[in-house]
Amino acid sequence: MSLIWNCGRRMLCRNRLPLLMGILNVTPDSFSDGGRHATTDAAVEHGLRLAADGADIIDVGGESTRPGSLPAALEEELARTLPVIERLVPRVAVPISIDTTKAEVARRAMAAGATIVNDISGLTFDPDMLEVCRNTDAGICLMHIHGTPQNMQDDPQYADVVAEVVQFLQDQLQRCVETGISASRICLDPGIGFGKTAEHNLRLLRAVPDIRSQLRRPLLIGHSRKRFLSKILGRAVEERLAGTIGVSIALAELGADVLRVHDVCAVRDALVAWSALSDP
Repeated sequence: MSLIWNCGRRMLCRNRLPLLMGILNVTPDSFSDGGRHATTDAAVEHGLRLAADGADIIDVGGESTRPGSLPAALEEELARTLPVIERLVPRVAVPISIDTTKAEVARRAMAAGATIVNDISGLTFDPDMLEVCRNTDAGICLMHIHGTPQNMQDDPQYADVVAEVVQFLQDQLQRCVETGISASRICLDPGIGFGKTAEHNLRLLRAVPDIRSQLRRPLLIGHSRKRFLSKILGRAVEERLAGTIGVSIALAELGADVLRVHDVCAVRDALVAWSALSDP
C-alpha cells in the first residue's frame, strides 16, 4: 500500500525502497555526532554531502534530544539552524525538514524554505505549534515520546507499548485533522529510543506492518546508531553502523516508509543491494 506524504508542493512516497531522511545535527551535544557539524559552514557541507549520497530529505536540528539533554534557548536554536537552512535550500533539490519542538523555530524555518516540521513531541510541547503548522502547507512528522528528553529514560513503563504508541499517534493525528490540517500532510513516528527500553523498541519495530495498517499514514523510523543496538550487539555508538544497516533492511522488508539515518550512503547501498535480490 503506497501512502502519499504531502510536503508543500512535493509529494513524497516510498517506491522500491524507503525514503531516507539524512540527519544534520547542528549541535555541540547530540548523542553520536555532537559537535561534528556545529558551525554553519560544516553543517552546510555535511548537508550537501547527504544530498549527494542520496538523502531524500535533510533533517536540520539545533537542539539535542538525547536522554538527559537540556533544552536549547530559542535564540540559540534559531542561530544554529536558520543560516544552514537558508544556504541549503537553493543548493539542494530535496526537501529540508526542521527538527524542533518550538513553534517559533518552525515558523522561521519554514519562512527560510523548510517544507517539513519534524516534532519529537507530536506537537504537544509548545501550545502554538499546532497553529503554526496549520497556517502552512508543510509536511508534519508527529512522533511519540514518553516524558521529555530530560526524564524519558528514567523508568519507561507500558502495559502494551504498541497499543499505547498507536493510540497516542492516532489521537495526535485526529487533533491535527480537527484543527484543519489534512491527514495527507502527516507522517507518523513511533519514537524509537524516546522513553522506551530496548525491548519496547524491538516490539515496536517488529510491529511496523501492523502500526502502519492501523494508522494508514506513512511511518518514519529513527533507529540509527541508537542505544537499543548496543543491547543487541554490545557495541559502542561509533560501532553501530552494521547494526543500523541490518535494522534498515529489516524495516524495508516490513514496509517502513521513511528511515531517519546518519549514514545515508552506506544505508542506501545496502538497501539497493537488498532490493536487487528481493525483487522478482
